[in-house]
Order: sequence, then structure tokens, then C-alpha cells
Amino acid sequence: MLDTFYREFGYGYVPAWHADTVDIGATYLTHPRHTLVVAVLGDEVVGTTALHSRGPAHPPHPRALAERYPSGRTAQLLRVYVRPGHRRHGLARAMVRAACAFAAEVPGYESVYLHTNVDVPGAEAFWRSLATEVFDARATGEHGGYGTVHFEIPIRVTCA
Repeated sequence: MLDTFYREFGYGYVPAWHADTVDIGATYLTHPRHTLVVAVLGDEVVGTTALHSRGPAHPPHPRALAERYPSGRTAQLLRVYVRPGHRRHGLARAMVRAACAFAAEVPGYESVYLHTNVDVPGAEAFWRSLATEVFDARATGEHGGYGTVHFEIPIRVTCA
């Protein structure tokens, strides 16, 4: 995940945005409403997808999104990364499907929310094939002007 912040996004680790990646065990592995899906090929981690119970924070995200997707009732999908050499083979779709299936089984979740940087090649088309846009923040300067777009996946959809 840290490689992605540096190589894909070009801005590196930002504690306010990426603190979950420092203590993966406490954030994803021991919390009963959180999960981490990891794709491994040999000894190499080639993809990740995470899900936790915190909705989008305001700031940096718009207040309306924080109100629409409150913590506890929102399964936030994040850390969906596939190493470039392993893309376009359905791996991200399979990991998202697994995370959505997990969310559908956890009592209290009402929706699956995510935001993405559509400046990453393929990200926008991928998410539009699975989710519904709820807010395009590219013109707002959110996240320092990165291409942030917010999406929702209905809780009962398994992302087929």
C-alpha cells in the first residue's frame, strides 16, 4: 500500500489520510466489522482491498458526504490497489466483490462508499463499471486538487 502512495499517487505517505496502513492488524484484522483482502502471487503481494466502518471525514471531504455516509452505518472501501503488471485480469474486481460480500454480512451497514483518484490510469472506468458516482470533487480542490470522485455501491450488490 505504501508503494502506491509513492509510485502511483506521487505524494507519499500522508498520516492524516493513510494512518490505517501503519497498523494493519489493529485496523483491519482484529476489528470484526473491518476486513483486508490481499492477493499474493508467490512471495509478492500484488493487490489489496480494505473495508472499514468509518464514513468519509469532513474535512477534507464535503460535509454533505460525511452526513450521507455516517461512520458505523457505512462500509468504506479503500486501499484497492493492484500492481501494474497484474492489472486487467479481474483481480481488483474479485477483491472488491469479496469485500462487498463481507459488508453485506455485517449487521448495520447500509451502503458501501468509496472515493478514488481518477488520475490513476484505469481507475475512473473501473469504478464506473461497479459503482454509482455521488460526487465529483475535481473542481473543489479536495485532497490538494487530486482527481477525487466519490462513489457508492448498494450494500446488497456483490459487484458481479
